[in-house]
Amino acid sequence: MGVTDLAGRLDRAVLYQIYPQSFADADGDGIGDLRGIADRLDYLAWLGVDALWLSPCFASPFADAGYDVADFLRVAPRYGTNDDLAALADEAARRGIAVLLDLVAGHTSDQHPWFRAAADDPADDRYVWSATPVDGFRPGPGRRGGYYLPNFFPVQPALNFGYARPDPAQPWRQPVDAPGPRANRAALREIMAFWFDRGVAGFRVDMAGSLVKDDPGLVETGRLWRGMRDWVDAAYPGRVLVAEWGDPRVSVPAGFHADFFLQFGGGNEGLALRSLWNNGAGTVDEVWEERHAWADAAGLGDAAPFVAAWREADAAITASGRGGVTGLPTSNHDFTRLVAGDRDPEQARAALVLALTWPSMPSIYYGDEIGMRYLPDAPTTEGSRLGPRYDRAGSRTPMPWGGLTADGFGPGAPHDSRYLPQDPAPGAPTVAGAVTDPGSLLHHVRALVARRHADRRLDVGSPVRVLSTGYPFAYLRGGTLAVLLNPGRVPVSAELPGAGDAGVVLARGCRAEGDAVRLDGHGYAVLDLAR
Repeated sequence: MGVTDLAGRLDRAVLYQIYPQSFADADGDGIGDLRGIADRLDYLAWLGVDALWLSPCFASPFADAGYDVADFLRVAPRYGTNDDLAALADEAARRGIAVLLDLVAGHTSDQHPWFRAAADDPADDRYVWSATPVDGFRPGPGRRGGYYLPNFFPVQPALNFGYARPDPAQPWRQPVDAPGPRANRAALREIMAFWFDRGVAGFRVDMAGSLVKDDPGLVETGRLWRGMRDWVDAAYPGRVLVAEWGDPRVSVPAGFHADFFLQFGGGNEGLALRSLWNNGAGTVDEVWEERHAWADAAGLGDAAPFVAAWREADAAITASGRGGVTGLPTSNHDFTRLVAGDRDPEQARAALVLALTWPSMPSIYYGDEIGMRYLPDAPTTEGSRLGPRYDRAGSRTPMPWGGLTADGFGPGAPHDSRYLPQDPAPGAPTVAGAVTDPGSLLHHVRALVARRHADRRLDVGSPVRVLSTGYPFAYLRGGTLAVLLNPGRVPVSAELPGAGDAGVVLARGCRAEGDAVRLDGHGYAVLDLAR
């Protein structure tokens, strides 16, 4: 059985997100698969990660790259079988690695048997249906006629979890305790139990805040997830629920073990990650206002919005008494990578120090550890394009394994997926090249992961004192571990009492003398003031 006690390890855990189509192809059909992931577990164990999050691997027509699920209880044939997934969880567990699946809780594919049945039966209320046209609804197929509510793309009909504010004049607004919403809540438990029983350690829940509609303050949505968390804790202790909600100050008290800061949303929670990285790199500028990112070489950004959002979330989580952590991703399948636009892998070093030393659960998106770049010209694939200049395919390109030898990192053959083109740039990073280079970004990330595991001052629950949020971004962990980061190209200086006598844990382009620290462009330092 897989690792099933992840909940007790979140304080120091490092998550690694895998986009299965693009990670490793064991059967040679050009698309990544579960056996390919299993073949690379030794690499992931060497890197030191504690848990893998797999983007959806369930049966699907792949109109939205698997986020349109046609069968929650069956692995998509392109990835293998249910037995392959159970074997992956078991093999990962032998290396101390937990496996999390992606649960698309709020909608299905329009090819799902539930939707096909609902399209023929006017009494079926598993989805949100109206007999008359409503803004945002789509004409329904089948004998039923009428109109259904999609959750994202038209092929993703919204499951009915009810409306917080029903209205008799709008009969599609059923209350949260109507038969359809009750059946869907029960189905979520059945799906999770099915995979928990096969060794899965938890779920990352897609669009977790969207289930109950017209829910001011997300009160009913929170009630739903608190009930789900209570069930998980009682029936499957140690398993975890991680939200794609984008607002940890709300979602973690609502029952999740963790939630990521993400690029979307308003207020501090929406600016949090955009103030650090990803904005201005070719995709998001048509969705959000242009902002300078702290991680850009121009040195015009500021991490203050991120720090403010983190403080609000941390205070809310503490006040709730339920426990839980915030999550800080390097990037993900929906947004640009750390290396994008004019940025290069060297500029990513300071950002990765932040991700792995801040009091949040870090999530490394596959390939970020070697400096894979966002490819703006990648071909639109399986619903990746969301706007004229917003195409997610550039963040979903294949992991470039290169000519690895069979020496502990899996098969010697490249084992590369061809789901999308690989980076054609001369000198584009490969795992094989990075493994053999002690100065590579990969070894930098591996050292950071090892330090996070070894130094209790880097636990999520260890205190942080922010000294400055610009250049450098400087903070103390546990009172005596100083982190100073300069992703900009211009050298900067800071005052840090005792810096000259501190022990150097990790540094590049740093000179400390007396109480002064100077960081070169793209420089960073982790200094132990207790030594």
